[in-house]
Amino acid sequence: MKLSLSPLLYCWDRNKIYDFYDKIKDTAIDIIYLGEAVCAKRQELKLEEWIEIGKNLQNAGKEIVITSLALVDSPSKLRDVKNAVSNGIFTVEANDMAAVNLCFEQKLPFTAGHALNLYNAQALNIMLRNGMKRWCLPVELSKAWIEEIKAQATMMNIWNQFKKEILAYGYLPLSYSARCFTARSVGREKANCEVICIEDQAGKAVYSQDQERLFTMNGIQMQSGLCNNLINECHEMQNLIDIVRLSPIDDQDFFNVITQYQEALTTQKADFSLKELECDGYWRGIAGKEVSPEI
Repeated sequence: MKLSLSPLLYCWDRNKIYDFYDKIKDTAIDIIYLGEAVCAKRQELKLEEWIEIGKNLQNAGKEIVITSLALVDSPSKLRDVKNAVSNGIFTVEANDMAAVNLCFEQKLPFTAGHALNLYNAQALNIMLRNGMKRWCLPVELSKAWIEEIKAQATMMNIWNQFKKEILAYGYLPLSYSARCFTARSVGREKANCEVICIEDQAGKAVYSQDQERLFTMNGIQMQSGLCNNLINECHEMQNLIDIVRLSPIDDQDFFNVITQYQEALTTQKADFSLKELECDGYWRGIAGKEVSPEI
C-alpha cells in the first residue's frame, strides 16, 4: 500500500503552507493532494501557486493531484472548480459532481473524493464510465461494508479497474453547509467572515454541555470531534485498500504519524497505542467516536 497526504483542510497562512510542504518532500508520502477543498474564500495561495508547489514536489518523486471544492453553490465557485480541472498538468480529485462532469467532458481521469458519497458498486460503475481511476471511500464505511462492495464489484468485474483509498488519520469530514459555522461562532456573517478560520489552525473544538468533545468546526465544514486513527487496522486492509490517506492537523507530531504509518505498512504491526482523543470506531461498524475493542 501507498501513503497519501490529504489536501490541507484548515486555513493556514502562506508561510506555514510553504514550510510544511518543504518538509513533506523528505517523508515517505507517495501521493500529495494540493489545493482548496473546503472554502473558496481561503485564498492564501492561488491555484498557480499550488501548481508550483506541485511541480517542486513532483521533482522530489511525489505524485501530485489537484483537489477541488466539495461544495459548489455559486458561479464563482464553479469557476474555481473549472480552473482546477483545467490545470493542464496534474490529475484532479473530484469532490463534487460538477467536477466529475467537467472531467468527463474533457476526457480527464480523476480521483473520486470521499465527499461524493459513493456507497455501492453500481455507483462506482457509473463513476468508472465517467473516468474514475481512484476511489476515496466515504469516511463512515466499515470493513464489512467495504468487503460487501468488493463482492458486488467483483461480480460486476470492475473491482480491479480502480484504486481504493481510505482516510485513515485526521478529523473526519462529516458535513458541509452553505453557512459558515466558524464565522457564526464569532457573530459574523459568511459574507463578512474576514477568513476568521485562519485563527483556528486545527479547527475549533465543539463540546457538549457535559464537556464531551463532539465535533470540530472548520469554516463551512463540520468534522468529527476525535481524530480518526486506523494505524492498527492497516494489516487488515490488505486486498481491500491500495492507498492510506493522512490528513495533516496543526500538530508538531504529524511527521511522527507519517513515520508510524510507514512502519505499520512495512511491518504489519498492530500494537500502536491510540491517544486519548483518537478513535477508530467506523472501521469496526460501531459509533465512529468509539475505540474498537481488541479482537
